[in-house]
Amino acid sequence: MENMNQLQKLMQLGQQMQSRMAEIQERLEKETFSASAGGGLVEATADGKGAVRSLKIDPSAVDPDDLEMLEDLILAAISQAQGKAREQLEAEMRQATGGMPLPDLGSLLGG
Repeated sequence: MENMNQLQKLMQLGQQMQSRMAEIQERLEKETFSASAGGGLVEATADGKGAVRSLKIDPSAVDPDDLEMLEDLILAAISQAQGKAREQLEAEMRQATGGMPLPDLGSLLGG
Protein backbone atom coordinates (compact mmCIF):
# COMPACT_ATOMS: atom_id res chain seq x y z
CA MET A 1 0.00 0.00 0.00
CA GLU A 2 2.88 2.35 0.78
CA ASN A 3 4.32 1.80 -2.70
CA MET A 4 0.97 2.75 -4.23
CA ASN A 5 0.91 6.02 -2.26
CA GLN A 6 4.45 6.82 -3.35
CA LEU A 7 3.60 6.08 -6.96
CA GLN A 8 0.54 8.31 -6.76
CA LYS A 9 2.62 11.14 -5.25
CA LEU A 10 5.23 10.70 -7.98
CA MET A 11 2.56 10.91 -10.66
CA GLN A 12 1.11 14.05 -9.10
CA LEU A 13 4.57 15.60 -8.98
CA GLY A 14 5.08 14.74 -12.66
CA GLN A 15 1.77 16.35 -13.58
CA GLN A 16 2.63 19.49 -11.62
CA MET A 17 6.03 19.68 -13.30
CA GLN A 18 4.46 19.19 -16.74
CA SER A 19 1.96 21.96 -16.01
CA ARG A 20 4.73 24.29 -14.83
CA MET A 21 6.80 23.57 -17.96
CA ALA A 22 3.79 24.35 -20.16
CA GLU A 23 3.31 27.65 -18.32
CA ILE A 24 6.95 28.55 -18.84
CA GLN A 25 6.76 27.73 -22.56
CA GLU A 26 3.59 29.77 -22.99
CA ARG A 27 5.09 32.78 -21.21
CA LEU A 28 8.36 32.58 -23.12
CA GLU A 29 6.50 32.49 -26.44
CA LYS A 30 5.37 36.03 -25.63
CA GLU A 31 8.88 37.24 -24.74
CA THR A 32 11.38 38.38 -27.32
CA PHE A 33 15.15 38.12 -27.44
CA SER A 34 17.17 40.38 -29.71
CA ALA A 35 20.76 40.21 -30.87
CA SER A 36 22.79 42.16 -33.36
CA ALA A 37 25.80 41.53 -35.54
CA GLY A 38 28.25 43.73 -37.40
CA GLY A 39 28.17 46.47 -34.80
CA GLY A 40 24.40 46.76 -35.05
CA LEU A 41 24.13 46.57 -38.85
CA VAL A 42 21.82 43.54 -38.54
CA GLU A 43 19.42 42.88 -35.67
CA ALA A 44 17.31 39.75 -35.25
CA THR A 45 14.52 39.19 -32.75
CA ALA A 46 13.28 35.73 -31.77
CA ASP A 47 10.50 34.63 -29.46
CA GLY A 48 11.06 32.36 -26.48
CA LYS A 49 10.73 29.27 -28.65
CA GLY A 50 13.47 30.55 -30.95
CA ALA A 51 11.23 31.49 -33.89
CA VAL A 52 12.54 34.58 -35.68
CA ARG A 53 9.98 37.37 -35.38
CA SER A 54 11.81 40.26 -37.01
CA LEU A 55 14.97 41.15 -38.84
CA LYS A 56 16.32 44.67 -39.31
CA ILE A 57 19.10 45.51 -41.71
CA ASP A 58 20.86 48.87 -41.80
CA PRO A 59 20.93 50.05 -45.43
CA SER A 60 24.67 50.64 -45.17
CA ALA A 61 25.12 46.87 -44.72
CA VAL A 62 23.76 46.22 -48.21
CA ASP A 63 26.69 46.01 -50.61
CA PRO A 64 25.70 44.29 -53.87
CA ASP A 65 29.34 43.31 -54.34
CA ASP A 66 29.54 41.58 -50.93
CA LEU A 67 26.26 39.82 -50.24
CA GLU A 68 28.14 37.02 -48.49
CA MET A 69 29.09 39.39 -45.65
CA LEU A 70 25.45 40.44 -45.23
CA GLU A 71 24.33 36.81 -45.21
CA ASP A 72 26.91 36.02 -42.52
CA LEU A 73 25.72 38.96 -40.40
CA ILE A 74 22.11 37.83 -40.72
CA LEU A 75 22.96 34.28 -39.70
CA ALA A 76 25.04 35.50 -36.76
CA ALA A 77 22.27 37.76 -35.45
CA ILE A 78 19.64 35.04 -35.80
CA SER A 79 21.85 32.44 -34.10
CA GLN A 80 22.56 34.77 -31.19
CA ALA A 81 18.87 35.67 -30.69
CA GLN A 82 17.88 32.00 -30.78
CA GLY A 83 20.72 31.20 -28.35
CA LYS A 84 19.41 33.79 -25.90
CA ALA A 85 15.93 32.27 -26.10
CA ARG A 86 17.32 28.75 -25.56
CA GLU A 87 19.42 29.87 -22.58
CA GLN A 88 16.40 31.52 -20.95
CA LEU A 89 14.25 28.43 -21.49
CA GLU A 90 16.92 26.14 -20.07
CA ALA A 91 17.45 28.38 -17.03
CA GLU A 92 13.74 28.51 -16.26
CA MET A 93 13.29 24.78 -16.76
CA ARG A 94 16.23 24.04 -14.43
CA GLN A 95 14.65 26.29 -11.82
CA ALA A 96 11.23 24.65 -12.28
CA THR A 97 12.69 21.16 -11.91
CA GLY A 98 14.88 22.01 -8.95
CA GLY A 99 18.03 21.29 -10.96
CA MET A 100 17.01 17.78 -12.03
CA PRO A 101 18.62 16.70 -15.31
CA LEU A 102 16.53 17.66 -18.30
CA PRO A 103 16.05 15.95 -21.64
CA ASP A 104 17.19 17.73 -24.79
CA LEU A 105 15.12 20.90 -24.97
CA GLY A 106 15.34 21.12 -28.74
CA SER A 107 11.90 19.59 -29.06
CA LEU A 108 10.47 22.34 -26.87
CA LEU A 109 12.02 24.91 -29.17
CA GLY A 110 10.50 23.31 -32.21
CA GLY A 111 13.79 21.75 -33.31
